[in-house]
Amino acid sequence: MSKQDLFEWIDGNESRLKRIAQSIWETPELGLHEEESASVLIEALENEGFEVETGVGGMPTAFVASYGEDEPHIGILGEYDALPGLSQKSTAERDPIEQGAPGHGCGHNLFGTAGVGAAIAVKNALDAGAVDGTVIFYGCPAEETLIGKTYMARAGVFDDLAAALTWHPGDLSTPRMGSSNAMNSLMYTFEGVSSHAAGSPESGRSALDGVQLLNTGVEYMREHISADARMHYTITDGGQAPNVVPAESTVWYFVRAPERSEVERNTEWLRDIADAAAKMSQTDVTERFLTGCYDYRPNEIISDVIWENMRQIGPIDYDEADYEFAADLKATVPDDRIEANLSNVPDELSAEICDESLHPEPVAPYDYDRQMAGSTDVGDVSWIVPMGQFSAATWPVGTPGHSWQVVAANGDFGQKGVTFAAKVLAGAIYDLLADRETLDAAREAFEADIGTDAYETPLPAESEPPFDVTAMRDT
Repeated sequence: MSKQDLFEWIDGNESRLKRIAQSIWETPELGLHEEESASVLIEALENEGFEVETGVGGMPTAFVASYGEDEPHIGILGEYDALPGLSQKSTAERDPIEQGAPGHGCGHNLFGTAGVGAAIAVKNALDAGAVDGTVIFYGCPAEETLIGKTYMARAGVFDDLAAALTWHPGDLSTPRMGSSNAMNSLMYTFEGVSSHAAGSPESGRSALDGVQLLNTGVEYMREHISADARMHYTITDGGQAPNVVPAESTVWYFVRAPERSEVERNTEWLRDIADAAAKMSQTDVTERFLTGCYDYRPNEIISDVIWENMRQIGPIDYDEADYEFAADLKATVPDDRIEANLSNVPDELSAEICDESLHPEPVAPYDYDRQMAGSTDVGDVSWIVPMGQFSAATWPVGTPGHSWQVVAANGDFGQKGVTFAAKVLAGAIYDLLADRETLDAAREAFEADIGTDAYETPLPAESEPPFDVTAMRDT
């Protein structure tokens, strides 16, 4: 079975993959609660003879599906969680299917589906004796809350891989060579004493005062952390009535920085401020550590293999109707937001694509040495095993992720990107299994990059996946 045969199998199963992507799009589920989404992917893999382990890392919707018995083991990461409040029909105007319900504003209905398609294609190549090894699909829940892969990594499920690959929907098809911010996600709950805010304020101790003092301390802290570090927060519980001194109040923090060590230093400072705020307000404070992740480290050897396959496969096959719908969606996005979303691409490329509705042609990697302000739990995997990832153009040029426009695209023409992404993943894995020297070179590059800084989970030993936390909108 040649690699071209592998591509032809994926083309022949395009309608099957689209049905899976559409099924997940029609049943959007928040992180750690993706029961239906995980089950449709598991069923597709089990029907092809994959051995599936569920409940990985203490998460019912996390699973590992493997096929093969030989070395090396190569993994594919897949995601399938949705975002809160982004329910949307596939129309070019804001029209929720169900008001306030979730929607796939990050394309994860496409994400996991393409990975499953690629895994099955590689399985066919293994059965044909074209290559030797084992292919493993990782069903990773709760990426939007940066939980899934961090808890899976703590469970050690990635430790035996020779390489891992993944992708993400976007507005350009290109390998990702830049890094991302490491992050901690944690909550502080202050407990005080309630009283009548007018009749006997001296009898109370305001938990909200503790939260506000903590936030004020962080505002002064900002001057003394690196320019690339980020501290952001939201008060999730500030009390219920002005005339009642709040007995309990909670604030949720993200601590980000380009390197894990700086995240940890800034978190310790945040803890000192929280303790001081409790003393000043005469309240008690407790910390709840939700999750933490590492910065992403791309492996250039694997990324080069990905890029070569993108070049071989060529553009996504969008038709005239797709371009028209994409143009209608793009017209609803303000020009300044489009400009902002294109600010991270080179000026020459931005000028070329800014007026296009879709850009289906693969774009050579350009983001070397660039730091993404956001965070991803793919970063943890990249510190354990040589890792490569890419994006595929499944929504209109310049359209921001986590928007209703993206949900509409992912329920329509964006599903054509599944075939493209599955081919890239499967083709790259085929090449790596067929050329062990390249795989060895990827490992050497990984060890040179990571050096002695071995991965250590940022999660406390006693922590459990936070099933009640599902509303984190931006990573």
